[in-house]
Amino acid sequence: MQLSDTLAIAASGMKAQGDRLRVVAENIANADSTGKTPNEEPYRRKLVVFQNALDKELGINTVKVGSRTHDMSEFRKKYDPTHPAADEKGYVLYPNVNNIVEMMDMRESRRGYEANMNVIEVSKAMLTRTIDLLR
Repeated sequence: MQLSDTLAIAASGMKAQGDRLRVVAENIANADSTGKTPNEEPYRRKLVVFQNALDKELGINTVKVGSRTHDMSEFRKKYDPTHPAADEKGYVLYPNVNNIVEMMDMRESRRGYEANMNVIEVSKAMLTRTIDLLR
């Protein structure tokens, strides 16, 4: 593996973590989005699944978002008989988004993004130093 390959690997990791951050932000933004009618489901939490991807041009394995899936856990119920989406018992379904879990996912994703950024910075410094030594 060449030192320049680390740039491509880290860049793919940054892109994947950036996509994950966007999904986490969407989940947080829709944490209180209910249905409009009693039979309509509320927003369902989304997840990203990473996978290895072979970059045939460089001959290296990188990471990418393989798929976006939905969390199939149960919705939260809250008693609010005045809500338009309340069922016959007065309960409203709320998204299965837990803001604490989303904040942990956001922190983990941010740290992964920063780690890949550090790899790029160190690789650039090593390449620059190598070029300086060759002068």
